[in-house]
Amino acid sequence: MSADNLKDTLDYLHDKYNRVEFIENDPISIPHSYTSRIDCEISGFLASTIAWGNRKAIVRSARRMMEYLDNSPASFVAGASEQELNHLRGYVHRTFNGEDLVSMIRGLRHITNRYGSLGDMFQQSYLRSGDMRIVLSEFRREFFECDHTPHCHKHVSSIDKGAACKRLNMFLRWMVRSDDRGVDFGFWKDIPASALYLPLDVHSGNMGRALGLLTRRSSDWKAVEEITATLREFDADDPVKYDFALFGAGIDGYLKG
Repeated sequence: MSADNLKDTLDYLHDKYNRVEFIENDPISIPHSYTSRIDCEISGFLASTIAWGNRKAIVRSARRMMEYLDNSPASFVAGASEQELNHLRGYVHRTFNGEDLVSMIRGLRHITNRYGSLGDMFQQSYLRSGDMRIVLSEFRREFFECDHTPHCHKHVSSIDKGAACKRLNMFLRWMVRSDDRGVDFGFWKDIPASALYLPLDVHSGNMGRALGLLTRRSSDWKAVEEITATLREFDADDPVKYDFALFGAGIDGYLKG
């Protein structure tokens, strides 16, 4: 496929799937359930943290998680008592358990107490560094400064260990990207969409290879850098809009060709 034809394909798939109909069956529907920015940030972070596997199962589990948080995630993070935190230990989603959820709430409380909100932390880090790789590293280090179970380390990927950080990059896409489609929120104005990296996992990596966007066989951070650099050739200002295209390529059967 020529570069022009590939761009046409990517743009077509983006246009087809970046629309409000995408929201209902995707984890991004969780933050869309709220109106305040801080509720969207916290619910979005938690929903993205468990976003692996079947999308419908993720959405069900994330909605159940919000019920554990009294459907008021920001208030719960700010003021939950130890007794209320103890109640969270009954939650489970695949390998993410209640102890992990308690640790996530403690980490979010630490961030919001120190910076004011998740958005303020990410944006301040970016304004200092101008590099989302540094932001990802600083966020994880800061997040785990409070008491937590070591088991939850696996649920917040480490860029310093070469992880693709798919779920964090997806959460960043939700919060940073801004367009007229109604899917992503565009809350964090101090981070440009051009600075984002593609949310890459095995599935999107295989799609990227099938479409000629990626040559690296491992879906790790080096692959994230490679495929994002390729996508920046098609849209330097907003390369991760093509996350919708890679999703759409799977639905439209591009691997079967």
